[in-house]
Amino acid sequence: MKDVAALAGVGLKTVSRVVNNEGSVSPDTAERVHAAIAKLGFRRNEGARLLRQGRTASIGLVLEDVADPFSSILTRAVEEVARRHDSLVFAGSSDEDPVRERELTLAFCARRVDGLIIVPAGDTHRYLVPEIMAGTPAVFVDRPPQDINADTVLVDNEGGAQTAVEHLIAHGHRRIAFLGDAPSIFTATARLAGYRAALEAAGLPYDESLTHLAPPTAEAIRHALARVLAGQDPATALFCGNNRVTVQVLRELAKRPERPALVGFDDFELADVLQPPITVVAQDPAELGRTAAELLFERLGGDRQGRAKTVRLPTRLIPRGSGELPIARGNGT
Repeated sequence: MKDVAALAGVGLKTVSRVVNNEGSVSPDTAERVHAAIAKLGFRRNEGARLLRQGRTASIGLVLEDVADPFSSILTRAVEEVARRHDSLVFAGSSDEDPVRERELTLAFCARRVDGLIIVPAGDTHRYLVPEIMAGTPAVFVDRPPQDINADTVLVDNEGGAQTAVEHLIAHGHRRIAFLGDAPSIFTATARLAGYRAALEAAGLPYDESLTHLAPPTAEAIRHALARVLAGQDPATALFCGNNRVTVQVLRELAKRPERPALVGFDDFELADVLQPPITVVAQDPAELGRTAAELLFERLGGDRQGRAKTVRLPTRLIPRGSGELPIARGNGT
């Protein structure tokens, strides 16, 4: 700024007024200052300016995996809300590792982000209490936090899963397998609960041999399908607990003669152009991101001590064909 002031022949305060658009500077003087700025390549220190205002105009976003389509859609929605509030978003992946989640979250806090949005991986979040007490609000999305009260945005996992299984039951299926993610994941166990609720409501027994909860690797899904589609009374329909499970199941089914009915939780790209098109229970990751970001900026706007809120967003069934397949002749009763 001293160099700009010297080149333009003005004082430091005049340069400050021009770069901060404060007015009270004549057009000729402002033009000289802008010309000096352009010649010298001057950029004001935004970090220092914002810190003087008590904020950094940035938020931290901790995701399971930034490469996952669900995460990328959620991130974009958070960015759109942050942009309206003149803030940047710093994002990172926890890789479903509680230690990585904690390290990443505290790294954002060390860089003095104004707030946090977290898709949690860990089974405790007490480590965040000092940060929250110091004025850094946190909103949890997709899964609730553990051991602390904080704003949370979820989808109706249990209700969506129950709707999916009821849809398969309505099309005549009685042997319905559930293939879900690792049982340590909140959404996996919530969707299992919805699956069981649908069976109970229909008077159907819960058969543990038709359930599989594990990380959706190709090998795990291959073994799971071999088990649930074998024997004298195989599954005639599949309910997949998330889009990664669904995609792995479809890859394995392409190698097998069976074509059970299938409903997946989560929509995914090209699901509507497969043969048959894939019936899904869709959630809205963009709405999850928007709602979480809006809650966070409400807190940043002054409502920092209010009671923690939990918002639960609805899902919707999209029938496309795979969930409406009848029982194959010779399978089921």
